[in-house]
Amino acid sequence: MRIFAAQIGKKYSRGDGKSPLFIPRFMLEDKVAALVEEALELHPNLFLIELEVSSNNRILVVLDGDTGVSVSDCVAISRAIEHNLDREEQDFSIEVTSAGATSPLVNPRQYVKNKGRFLEVKTKEGQTYEGKLEEADLQEIILRWKAREPKPIGKGKHTVQKEQRVAIQEIEQAKVIIKF
Repeated sequence: MRIFAAQIGKKYSRGDGKSPLFIPRFMLEDKVAALVEEALELHPNLFLIELEVSSNNRILVVLDGDTGVSVSDCVAISRAIEHNLDREEQDFSIEVTSAGATSPLVNPRQYVKNKGRFLEVKTKEGQTYEGKLEEADLQEIILRWKAREPKPIGKGKHTVQKEQRVAIQEIEQAKVIIKF
């Protein structure tokens, strides 16, 4: 979804000097990205997780929010995009949805939103941690969990409280664990 400097300002036509029959896909991507950005400025509690414009002009917008995402939020963002695109120039389909409950966390704001939930975190160094997200800001998280370990003296095991701080830039993947 990147536009290259060489493409900026390039004029597209059918070859006969008349207006184009269609908008090239990369131009549609740029327009959709700008429309999403404008719509999210009007809804500061929402943030973008994913934006995809496929080769068949299927627009997928995945959102999350500091307090969740409602159906009316999705409708508002969808309308802000759809009402500013011309179907006479470009045929498209649009889907605006919220991030799923078990979707990987990709935005630092998602960690803050999910405080108190259980996460599985894989770091770039290959470590995996499962625990309750006790603290989170835009730079680091703190996970806590209980583990059974051998007693320092004598036989048997005892329960200990474990804690791990992880910088967000060191996280390879993090998912919410849903417990029933």
